[in-house]
Amino acid sequence: MANAWKRDKPTTLLSPKFLFLLFSFTLLLFFLFIFSTPRSSLTNPTFFAINTHLSFNSISPFDCFNSPQAHPVVASVVEGVRYPFMYSLSDFGTLPDKPHKNIARMLKGKPFRKPDISVTVQEVLEKAKSEGRNGFVVDVGANVGMASFAAAAMGFRVVAFEPVFENLQKICEGIYFNRVADLVTVFEAAASDRLGNITVHKLVGRLDNSAVSATGAKMAFKSNEEIAFQVRTVPLDEVILESERVLLLKIDVQGWEYHVLKGASKLLSRKGSQAPYLIYEEDERLLQASNSSAKEIRDFLRTVGYHECTQHGTDAHCTKKG
Repeated sequence: MANAWKRDKPTTLLSPKFLFLLFSFTLLLFFLFIFSTPRSSLTNPTFFAINTHLSFNSISPFDCFNSPQAHPVVASVVEGVRYPFMYSLSDFGTLPDKPHKNIARMLKGKPFRKPDISVTVQEVLEKAKSEGRNGFVVDVGANVGMASFAAAAMGFRVVAFEPVFENLQKICEGIYFNRVADLVTVFEAAASDRLGNITVHKLVGRLDNSAVSATGAKMAFKSNEEIAFQVRTVPLDEVILESERVLLLKIDVQGWEYHVLKGASKLLSRKGSQAPYLIYEEDERLLQASNSSAKEIRDFLRTVGYHECTQHGTDAHCTKKG
Protein backbone atom coordinates (compact mmCIF):
# COMPACT_ATOMS: atom_id res chain seq x y z
CA MET A 1 0.00 0.00 0.00
CA ALA A 2 1.47 3.32 -0.97
CA ASN A 3 2.51 5.25 2.12
CA ALA A 4 3.28 8.95 1.89
CA TRP A 5 6.06 9.17 4.45
CA LYS A 6 7.39 12.56 5.44
CA ARG A 7 11.04 12.91 4.58
CA ASP A 8 13.44 13.12 7.49
CA LYS A 9 16.72 14.95 7.30
CA PRO A 10 19.55 12.69 6.08
CA THR A 11 20.88 10.49 8.86
CA THR A 12 24.57 10.38 9.57
CA LEU A 13 26.25 6.98 9.42
CA LEU A 14 25.75 4.95 12.56
CA SER A 15 28.69 3.27 14.22
CA PRO A 16 28.52 -0.46 15.03
CA LYS A 17 29.03 0.42 18.69
CA PHE A 18 26.02 2.76 18.69
CA LEU A 19 23.84 0.14 16.99
CA PHE A 20 25.02 -2.49 19.47
CA LEU A 21 23.93 -0.21 22.30
CA LEU A 22 20.56 0.34 20.59
CA PHE A 23 19.84 -3.36 20.29
CA SER A 24 21.10 -4.05 23.80
CA PHE A 25 18.78 -1.35 25.13
CA THR A 26 15.86 -2.76 23.11
CA LEU A 27 16.46 -6.27 24.45
CA LEU A 28 16.76 -4.92 28.00
CA LEU A 29 13.40 -3.19 27.71
CA PHE A 30 11.92 -6.34 26.21
CA PHE A 31 13.08 -8.55 29.07
CA LEU A 32 12.00 -6.01 31.67
CA PHE A 33 8.61 -5.99 29.96
CA ILE A 34 8.44 -9.79 30.00
CA PHE A 35 9.46 -10.26 33.62
CA SER A 36 7.19 -7.48 34.87
CA THR A 37 4.20 -9.28 33.33
CA PRO A 38 2.39 -11.81 35.55
CA ARG A 39 3.68 -15.29 34.72
CA SER A 40 0.18 -16.68 34.39
CA SER A 41 -0.34 -14.66 31.20
CA LEU A 42 2.99 -15.84 29.78
CA THR A 43 2.69 -19.54 30.49
CA ASN A 44 -0.97 -19.93 29.65
CA PRO A 45 -1.31 -21.08 26.01
CA THR A 46 -4.78 -19.53 25.84
CA PHE A 47 -3.15 -16.09 25.59
CA PHE A 48 -2.76 -16.78 21.86
CA ALA A 49 -6.00 -18.72 21.62
CA ILE A 50 -8.19 -18.59 18.54
CA ASN A 51 -10.62 -15.68 18.57
CA THR A 52 -13.76 -17.31 19.92
CA HIS A 53 -15.99 -14.49 18.66
CA LEU A 54 -15.59 -15.71 15.08
CA SER A 55 -16.05 -19.02 13.27
CA PHE A 56 -14.05 -20.08 10.22
CA ASN A 57 -14.26 -22.60 7.40
CA SER A 58 -11.48 -24.34 5.42
CA ILE A 59 -8.41 -23.21 7.36
CA SER A 60 -7.04 -22.96 10.88
CA PRO A 61 -5.48 -19.77 12.29
CA PHE A 62 -1.72 -19.38 12.62
CA ASP A 63 -0.46 -20.60 16.01
CA CYS A 64 1.42 -17.64 17.45
CA PHE A 65 2.05 -19.31 20.79
CA ASN A 66 4.02 -22.20 19.26
CA SER A 67 5.77 -20.11 16.61
CA PRO A 68 9.51 -19.57 17.20
CA GLN A 69 10.38 -16.10 18.48
CA ALA A 70 12.13 -13.85 15.98
CA HIS A 71 15.10 -11.78 17.15
CA PRO A 72 16.16 -9.09 17.55
CA VAL A 73 12.90 -7.35 18.40
CA VAL A 74 12.63 -3.70 17.32
CA ALA A 75 9.21 -2.26 18.11
CA SER A 76 7.72 1.09 19.00
CA VAL A 77 4.51 3.05 19.14
CA VAL A 78 3.22 4.85 16.02
CA GLU A 79 3.11 8.64 16.03
CA GLY A 80 0.10 10.79 15.36
CA VAL A 81 -2.78 8.31 15.27
CA ARG A 82 -5.90 8.86 17.33
CA TYR A 83 -5.81 5.32 18.71
CA PRO A 84 -2.14 4.48 19.42
CA PHE A 85 -0.66 1.04 18.80
CA MET A 86 2.72 -0.66 18.47
CA TYR A 87 4.24 -2.79 15.75
CA SER A 88 7.56 -4.58 15.14
CA LEU A 89 9.92 -4.11 12.22
CA SER A 90 10.67 -7.15 10.06
CA ASP A 91 13.23 -5.30 7.88
CA PHE A 92 16.07 -3.41 9.56
CA GLY A 93 17.66 -1.88 6.48
CA THR A 94 21.39 -2.33 5.86
CA LEU A 95 23.18 -2.24 9.18
CA PRO A 96 25.15 -0.39 10.34
CA ASP A 97 25.45 2.10 7.46
CA LYS A 98 21.85 2.44 6.26
CA PRO A 99 19.41 1.42 9.00
CA HIS A 100 15.67 1.42 8.46
CA LYS A 101 14.29 4.96 8.83
CA ASN A 102 12.30 3.98 11.90
CA ILE A 103 15.47 2.73 13.61
CA ALA A 104 17.04 6.11 12.88
CA ARG A 105 13.98 7.76 14.42
CA MET A 106 14.29 5.60 17.55
CA LEU A 107 17.88 6.76 17.96
CA LYS A 108 16.53 10.32 17.97
CA GLY A 109 13.92 9.43 20.60
CA LYS A 110 11.03 9.56 18.11
CA PRO A 111 8.18 7.06 17.61
CA PHE A 112 7.64 5.19 14.33
CA ARG A 113 6.19 7.23 11.50
CA LYS A 114 2.50 6.69 10.89
CA PRO A 115 1.65 4.75 7.72
CA ASP A 116 -1.15 6.32 5.70
CA ILE A 117 -3.12 3.07 5.80
CA SER A 118 -3.26 3.18 9.61
CA VAL A 119 -4.79 6.65 9.54
CA THR A 120 -7.23 5.67 6.79
CA VAL A 121 -8.39 2.54 8.59
CA GLN A 122 -9.10 4.47 11.78
CA GLU A 123 -10.99 7.18 9.89
CA VAL A 124 -13.20 4.62 8.10
CA LEU A 125 -13.91 2.73 11.33
CA GLU A 126 -14.52 5.95 13.27
CA LYS A 127 -17.31 6.78 10.81
CA ALA A 128 -18.78 3.28 11.13
CA LYS A 129 -18.64 3.57 14.90
CA SER A 130 -20.44 6.93 14.85
CA GLU A 131 -23.20 5.34 12.75
CA GLY A 132 -23.62 2.50 15.24
CA ARG A 133 -22.32 -0.16 12.83
CA ASN A 134 -20.38 -3.09 14.21
CA GLY A 135 -18.49 -5.91 12.55
CA PHE A 136 -14.93 -6.89 11.82
CA VAL A 137 -12.05 -5.98 9.54
CA VAL A 138 -10.42 -8.26 6.95
CA ASP A 139 -6.77 -7.39 6.29
CA VAL A 140 -5.37 -9.18 3.21
CA GLY A 141 -1.62 -8.75 2.82
CA ALA A 142 -1.26 -7.75 6.46
CA ASN A 143 2.55 -7.32 6.34
CA VAL A 144 3.49 -6.60 10.00
CA GLY A 145 0.00 -5.49 11.04
CA MET A 146 -0.10 -1.73 10.51
CA ALA A 147 -3.74 -1.88 9.39
CA SER A 148 -4.73 -4.75 11.69
CA PHE A 149 -3.47 -3.10 14.86
CA ALA A 150 -4.89 0.28 13.86
CA ALA A 151 -8.32 -1.42 13.87
CA ALA A 152 -7.73 -3.55 16.96
CA ALA A 153 -6.63 -0.45 18.92
CA MET A 154 -10.20 0.80 18.42
CA GLY A 155 -11.69 -2.45 19.73
CA PHE A 156 -12.58 -3.94 16.34
CA ARG A 157 -12.08 -7.61 15.57
CA VAL A 158 -9.63 -8.38 12.77
CA VAL A 159 -9.03 -11.34 10.46
CA ALA A 160 -5.61 -11.01 8.79
CA PHE A 161 -3.97 -12.95 5.94
CA GLU A 162 -0.19 -12.94 5.48
CA PRO A 163 1.92 -15.51 3.57
CA VAL A 164 5.44 -14.45 4.67
CA PHE A 165 6.55 -16.28 7.83
CA GLU A 166 8.86 -13.49 9.04
CA ASN A 167 5.95 -11.04 8.86
CA LEU A 168 3.71 -13.50 10.71
CA GLN A 169 6.24 -13.56 13.56
CA LYS A 170 6.05 -9.77 13.77
CA ILE A 171 2.25 -9.84 13.76
CA CYS A 172 2.41 -12.27 16.68
CA GLU A 173 4.69 -9.85 18.53
CA GLY A 174 2.26 -7.04 17.83
CA ILE A 175 -0.64 -9.13 19.12
CA TYR A 176 1.25 -9.50 22.38
CA PHE A 177 2.54 -5.92 22.64
CA ASN A 178 -0.93 -4.47 21.96
CA ARG A 179 -2.75 -7.05 24.13
CA VAL A 180 -5.21 -7.91 21.33
CA ALA A 181 -5.13 -11.72 21.24
CA ASP A 182 -8.90 -11.69 21.69
CA LEU A 183 -9.36 -9.37 18.72
CA VAL A 184 -6.84 -10.39 16.02
CA THR A 185 -6.82 -13.74 14.21
CA VAL A 186 -4.14 -14.30 11.58
CA PHE A 187 -3.85 -16.91 8.81
CA GLU A 188 -0.67 -18.12 7.12
CA ALA A 189 -2.13 -18.02 3.63
CA ALA A 190 -2.47 -16.03 0.44
CA ALA A 191 -6.06 -15.05 -0.24
CA SER A 192 -6.94 -15.91 -3.84
CA ASP A 193 -9.75 -17.19 -6.07
CA ARG A 194 -9.24 -20.92 -5.41
CA LEU A 195 -8.08 -23.40 -2.80
CA GLY A 196 -4.62 -24.78 -3.39
CA ASN A 197 -0.99 -23.70 -3.24
CA ILE A 198 0.98 -21.00 -4.99
CA THR A 199 4.56 -19.75 -5.23
CA VAL A 200 5.25 -16.42 -3.55
CA HIS A 201 8.46 -14.45 -4.06
CA LYS A 202 9.90 -12.56 -1.10
CA LEU A 203 12.75 -10.08 -1.16
CA VAL A 204 15.43 -10.13 1.52
CA GLY A 205 15.40 -6.70 3.16
CA ARG A 206 12.07 -5.72 1.57
CA LEU A 207 9.56 -8.27 2.81
CA ASP A 208 6.76 -5.74 2.27
CA ASN A 209 7.32 -6.15 -1.48
CA SER A 210 6.68 -9.90 -1.50
CA ALA A 211 4.46 -10.90 -4.43
CA VAL A 212 3.08 -13.84 -6.37
CA SER A 213 4.70 -12.40 -9.48
CA ALA A 214 8.51 -12.52 -9.40
CA THR A 215 8.50 -9.51 -11.75
CA GLY A 216 6.21 -7.60 -9.40
CA ALA A 217 8.31 -8.44 -6.34
CA LYS A 218 11.52 -7.10 -7.89
CA MET A 219 10.00 -4.19 -9.79
CA ALA A 220 11.33 -1.52 -7.43
CA PHE A 221 14.19 -3.45 -5.80
CA LYS A 222 16.03 -5.32 -8.56
CA SER A 223 19.24 -5.86 -6.55
CA ASN A 224 17.60 -7.56 -3.53
CA GLU A 225 17.90 -11.31 -3.15
CA GLU A 226 14.69 -13.14 -4.09
CA ILE A 227 13.46 -16.29 -2.33
CA ALA A 228 10.56 -18.34 -3.72
CA PHE A 229 8.38 -20.41 -1.39
CA GLN A 230 5.06 -22.26 -1.49
CA VAL A 231 2.07 -21.11 0.52
CA ARG A 232 -1.55 -22.16 0.81
CA THR A 233 -4.21 -20.20 -1.09
CA VAL A 234 -7.78 -19.77 0.10
CA PRO A 235 -10.75 -17.70 -1.16
CA LEU A 236 -12.18 -15.29 1.40
CA ASP A 237 -15.63 -16.75 0.70
CA GLU A 238 -14.31 -20.08 2.04
CA VAL A 239 -13.26 -18.48 5.33
CA ILE A 240 -15.72 -15.68 6.11
CA LEU A 241 -19.15 -16.98 7.07
CA GLU A 242 -22.21 -15.28 5.63
CA SER A 243 -23.44 -14.59 9.16
CA GLU A 244 -20.37 -12.46 9.95
CA ARG A 245 -20.55 -8.76 9.10
CA VAL A 246 -17.43 -7.25 7.54
CA LEU A 247 -17.10 -3.47 7.91
CA LEU A 248 -13.82 -3.05 6.02
CA LEU A 249 -11.89 -5.16 3.51
CA LYS A 250 -8.33 -3.95 2.91
CA ILE A 251 -6.21 -5.63 0.20
CA ASP A 252 -2.53 -4.98 -0.49
CA VAL A 253 -1.01 -7.93 -2.33
CA GLN A 254 1.39 -6.43 -4.87
CA GLY A 255 -0.67 -7.05 -8.01
CA TRP A 256 -2.73 -10.10 -6.93
CA GLU A 257 -5.75 -7.95 -6.02
CA TYR A 258 -8.02 -9.20 -8.84
CA HIS A 259 -7.70 -12.81 -7.68
CA VAL A 260 -8.42 -11.86 -4.06
CA LEU A 261 -11.54 -9.96 -5.12
CA LYS A 262 -12.76 -12.83 -7.30
CA GLY A 263 -12.44 -15.14 -4.31
CA ALA A 264 -14.61 -12.78 -2.28
CA SER A 265 -17.55 -12.55 -4.73
CA LYS A 266 -20.17 -13.57 -2.16
CA LEU A 267 -18.83 -11.16 0.45
CA LEU A 268 -18.72 -8.30 -2.05
CA SER A 269 -22.21 -9.11 -3.34
CA ARG A 270 -23.84 -8.29 -0.03
CA LYS A 271 -26.45 -5.56 -0.25
CA GLY A 272 -25.96 -1.89 0.58
CA SER A 273 -24.46 -1.20 3.99
CA GLN A 274 -24.01 -4.93 4.59
CA ALA A 275 -21.21 -4.89 2.01
CA PRO A 276 -17.75 -3.93 3.27
CA TYR A 277 -15.99 -0.64 2.64
CA LEU A 278 -13.28 -1.72 0.20
CA ILE A 279 -9.68 -0.46 0.02
CA TYR A 280 -7.30 -2.09 -2.42
CA GLU A 281 -4.02 -1.22 -4.07
CA GLU A 282 -4.52 -0.35 -7.74
CA ASP A 283 -1.01 -0.12 -9.16
CA GLU A 284 -1.25 -0.78 -12.89
CA ARG A 285 2.35 -1.98 -13.25
CA LEU A 286 1.97 -4.53 -10.47
CA LEU A 287 -1.43 -5.64 -11.76
CA GLN A 288 -0.07 -6.21 -15.26
CA ALA A 289 2.83 -8.22 -13.82
CA SER A 290 0.13 -10.59 -12.47
CA ASN A 291 -1.79 -10.60 -15.80
CA SER A 292 -4.64 -8.36 -14.70
CA SER A 293 -5.48 -4.65 -14.93
CA ALA A 294 -7.27 -1.84 -13.16
CA LYS A 295 -10.02 -1.96 -15.80
CA GLU A 296 -10.58 -5.67 -15.20
CA ILE A 297 -10.95 -5.02 -11.49
CA ARG A 298 -13.35 -2.09 -11.92
CA ASP A 299 -15.45 -4.13 -14.40
CA PHE A 300 -15.66 -6.99 -11.92
CA LEU A 301 -16.57 -4.70 -9.02
CA ARG A 302 -19.47 -3.28 -11.01
CA THR A 303 -20.86 -6.80 -11.43
CA VAL A 304 -21.06 -7.18 -7.64
CA GLY A 305 -22.57 -3.73 -7.10
CA TYR A 306 -19.60 -1.46 -6.42
CA HIS A 307 -20.19 1.60 -8.61
CA GLU A 308 -18.61 4.22 -6.33
CA CYS A 309 -14.81 4.07 -6.44
CA THR A 310 -12.37 6.92 -5.85
CA GLN A 311 -8.61 7.03 -6.26
CA HIS A 312 -6.32 7.88 -3.32
CA GLY A 313 -2.76 7.73 -4.65
CA THR A 314 -2.28 4.12 -5.74
CA ASP A 315 -5.18 2.96 -3.56
CA ALA A 316 -8.82 2.68 -4.60
CA HIS A 317 -11.67 3.16 -2.12
CA CYS A 318 -15.01 1.62 -3.11
CA THR A 319 -18.40 1.72 -1.39
CA LYS A 320 -22.02 0.79 -1.98
CA LYS A 321 -24.93 3.11 -1.35
CA GLY A 322 -27.02 2.09 1.66
